Amino acid sequence: MEVEILHQPDSAIARVVLNAGEELVAEAGRMIAMSGYINASTTLRQGKGGGILGGLKRMVAGESLFLSVFRSPTTGGEVFLAPRLMGDILLYQMTGAGLVVQATSYLGSASGVDIDLGFQGFKSFFSGESVFWLDISGHGPLLLTSFGAIYEVPVNGEYIVDTGHIVAFEKSLTFQITKAGSSLIGAFLGGEGLVCRFKGQGRLFCQTHNPGAFGREVGFQLPPR
Repeated sequence: MEVEILHQPDSAIARVVLNAGEELVAEAGRMIAMSGYINASTTLRQGKGGGILGGLKRMVAGESLFLSVFRSPTTGGEVFLAPRLMGDILLYQMTGAGLVVQATSYLGSASGVDIDLGFQGFKSFFSGESVFWLDISGHGPLLLTSFGAIYEVPVNGEYIVDTGHIVAFEKSLTFQITKAGSSLIGAFLGGEGLVCRFKGQGRLFCQTHNPGAFGREVGFQLPPR
């Protein structure tokens, strides 16, 4: 499988070239073009994170109940994937170590990558973001999306990120939800609210824009139905 990311960072699209018999798993509805001989099917993804329960868990997390599977009968089959919102695409090579992904940021992966649902409890609930994160493991290329550009932060010690700007982080990092400043009221009045405080050593991937903040900004300007 060969992956090429085009038109970064604000209108990114992924071009995936498959070998004979190779499979690409993707979030349902994210395919925008493909070779005419590609076999496409819809699945609940059997195996880890799959089946009816896995599909329902993904739906609760904001993902689609179903996943699309693309298989090429010959070498050279192309599939183009794009995210829902205008933004970037990150190509991450899974090598067995785990990756925690913000719900809705999953775009696609090789069939050797497992998608499960991680639960972070009340510390995610009180952040105002999704209670659920996707727990990614296995081997092969993984495609993640963002709203705006994606940038990497190599964490060695401690790092703080606004909750709405997290795309993914390696499982070697731990985190807790906390206020941005010493005062909770002051943090909210200052516009920062709650943040994620990461500790450890590993890579953190962030997005330049916050979908929730963008929605609140433009929502009241839309005409009523």
